Amino acid sequence: MSNPPASVPAVEPWLRGTYADVPAVGRAVLHALDLALEDLTQWTAGLTDAQVHSQPLGLPSVAFHLRHIARSTERLLSYAEGNPLSVEQLALLKAEQGGEETLAELLAEVEASFSNAAERVRVLATANLDTFRGVGRKQLPTSIGGALVHVADHTQRHTGQVVTTAKVLRVV
Repeated sequence: MSNPPASVPAVEPWLRGTYADVPAVGRAVLHALDLALEDLTQWTAGLTDAQVHSQPLGLPSVAFHLRHIARSTERLLSYAEGNPLSVEQLALLKAEQGGEETLAELLAEVEASFSNAAERVRVLATANLDTFRGVGRKQLPTSIGGALVHVADHTQRHTGQVVTTAKVLRVV
């Protein structure tokens, strides 16, 4: 098994005592975003821009996952807030598969997304988490809490895919 290229903090975000002022569900989402950013930064360190855009063994590129993490966080929080997706969000969704950004630019997009998300999560975490929210054109049923939790699990899922792809890139 490959070790991360940079040292891993001794204590994961959820055990650091941070965000004590945020209700538990929101705090868990914020910790998941913190952990994702740490993992993304550590595991992509040293990758070239060409590697970030490559698709080893047919896997989706690291670049795709980084774009998707940043942009899906924005979309999911819009749903949690009870808003439909904007024209800009839909255009960015369609553009997730391609692009020529550098690794630094992609990580900056993730950081900016998470920074924006932190404020929104703090507000949403104080709402009634059982409040209905519809997702997409079909208004598939979820709740504010369901959307918040999905921000965390979806982000972690794609972060894991970045880690796996980064490991493959180091050996191919």
